[in-house]
Amino acid sequence: MSKRVALVTGGNRGIGYEVCRQLAANSLQVVLGARRAADGRRAADALRASGCDVEFCPLDVADAASVSAARQIVEQQYGRLDVLVNNAGIYIDEDQSAFDVPLDTVRQTLEVNLFGAYETIRAFMPLMRRQQYGRVVNVSSGMGAFDEMGGGSAGYRLSKTALNSLTRMMANELEGTNIKVNAACPGWVRTDMGGADAPRDVATGADTIVWLALLPDDGPSGRFFRDRQPIAW
Repeated sequence: MSKRVALVTGGNRGIGYEVCRQLAANSLQVVLGARRAADGRRAADALRASGCDVEFCPLDVADAASVSAARQIVEQQYGRLDVLVNNAGIYIDEDQSAFDVPLDTVRQTLEVNLFGAYETIRAFMPLMRRQQYGRVVNVSSGMGAFDEMGGGSAGYRLSKTALNSLTRMMANELEGTNIKVNAACPGWVRTDMGGADAPRDVATGADTIVWLALLPDDGPSGRFFRDRQPIAW
């Protein structure tokens, strides 16, 4: 298959859905990963109805067996993976104090937002190494940046800080290859997670993610971006 293939985790709604749409508009074959099969199929059907080349793949990033099965599906159907967008995430401790939030809530958040992305990258990296090309985009947040760190939402902040660290580590280990790993902060976006009062629409939130997914060979790696500009970790 000559067409580049992109996998977007949590692609059934919000920013993930828009990333799928924009990548398909850039002539990529898009694999829409979603934990709930009915939601994933519905989203993929809607995108295909609008002319997008999108297929659904069951994928729960917090389940190692599900990640492994998704890897097998992508390899068998397409024989390659060029772009991985780690978009799947949860935000279940909004405004809770670090002193009060249940540790099980923090653990659950880390399981999805950090370890889910980690597991998915490791599962699909052999496909990128094999063809000596890849673009990994970790959807992070300024809430996890030391430069912007505040109180509250401890699990979410910790998970995104750790995801940023993972981005730097993996980019370093892949230095000298044409596989790039970057993190993106989409900003505060009007989604189910961001709420109706957020100032940004999903197209704006998805823009930097898609830009990083389509970086040229001389593009950056191991960096953190918002609005296509580097920001401090």
